[in-house]
Amino acid sequence: MRASIFSNRFLSSRPRGRPIAALAKGFKTLHATPMHLFFLAALTMTAFAANSVLNRLAVTQYGMDPILFALVRVAAGVVVLWLLITVQRGRWPAGTWGRRLAGAGALTLYMAGFSLAYLSLDAGAGALILFGMTQVTMFAGAALSGERITGARIFGAGVAVCGLAVLVWPTDGIVLDGLGVALMVAAGVGWGIYSLLGRGEATPLAATAANFVLCLPMLLPFLMFSDWRWTTGGLTLSAIAGGLTSGLGYALWYKVVPRLGATRAAVTQLSVPVIAALGGVVFLSEPIGWRFGGAAALVLGGIGISLIKRA
Repeated sequence: MRASIFSNRFLSSRPRGRPIAALAKGFKTLHATPMHLFFLAALTMTAFAANSVLNRLAVTQYGMDPILFALVRVAAGVVVLWLLITVQRGRWPAGTWGRRLAGAGALTLYMAGFSLAYLSLDAGAGALILFGMTQVTMFAGAALSGERITGARIFGAGVAVCGLAVLVWPTDGIVLDGLGVALMVAAGVGWGIYSLLGRGEATPLAATAANFVLCLPMLLPFLMFSDWRWTTGGLTLSAIAGGLTSGLGYALWYKVVPRLGATRAAVTQLSVPVIAALGGVVFLSEPIGWRFGGAAALVLGGIGISLIKRA
């Protein structure tokens, strides 16, 4: 009898409706206590790292064309995000068309630049350029908008970038392709701008959905660079990356960025390559050595320094 009463109370306390409705409601009611903020930031960085692992799996092991991967990824994000918006009975996000097109354009620059750059760049060098340019872009945006940038934050960012260099710097001499470098620089700038735009979004889920919808047609011209290679496994991973780790991950990011601020958000992202490298060890059987331990200590230490608040 007690068990049945407990079950009834438990069931009645759960959000009504299907799991999608519960997820949509959860997005509306996320709070921003320090512990929640830490949890949301960690979850978002894990989602970003999962994107990297899924991309590598789809392209290197399942033979998926990188541009086609990006297109399917965005399309899957559109479906999942607008399904959640529909359940929430949400509307097109507030703001001018200029803001919406800026967000979609920055997302397109990141998606296309990232996919095309890795056709000629080593993965490690590409990650260093991408996250380095993201730091530069977001710190510049913070300075221009009047955000206070402390010496500890700059020092912490420098330590974390050094850790990233230790992690991804190639052991053998390589010659960097000029076009590949330019494309990855563009991707880093695009992601930095996309992140900065998130500071002013009152409805993260709706804003992310709008960005994905407008990004989709912007990506279509890049299909001219595609060789249309696809596999069932590659399409599946593209859909997972788009609907879950990108769509929901980016919506969470727009929830977190206004509370972190531009510079702290920039430095926090330097944890992504470390998490992705750990994911590569677990899911791709990639080797691990002393460089990973040293790099992880530097990156996490640098992030910790940058997050210290002066009394």
